[in-house]
Amino acid sequence: MSTVPFLPPPSEPGAPPERVLLPFPPEVDFSNADGLLPLIMSQARPARGRRPRVVVLDLTTTRFMDSQGVRLINDVRHLLRPGTSVYVVARPESVASRVLELTGLRRDVPVYDNLDEAMAA
Repeated sequence: MSTVPFLPPPSEPGAPPERVLLPFPPEVDFSNADGLLPLIMSQARPARGRRPRVVVLDLTTTRFMDSQGVRLINDVRHLLRPGTSVYVVARPESVASRVLELTGLRRDVPVYDNLDEAMAA
């Protein structure tokens, strides 16, 4: 099982982040999706302090994603505390963006074309 090189959420000591940015790996499929969920949740639901208001899932470097990636994103949004939003960033021409469109997840989760838009929303 591969691991994801999640970046720590940018914040000052003692100040909870409003947004947590979590980059996805180049591939999300049956071989790694189950292992990604606890990694995402550990960053999105910190043990101490306030929870972020927005979790941004960055798929801009994801070259392949199948239905397991869609399930993963859906699981994340259902496991987060009420009041926490999930935004997804996916390049418009990418496989990830097409999978989100075909499965209908774009109706339920805001998908942005670039990171700046998602972080500013």
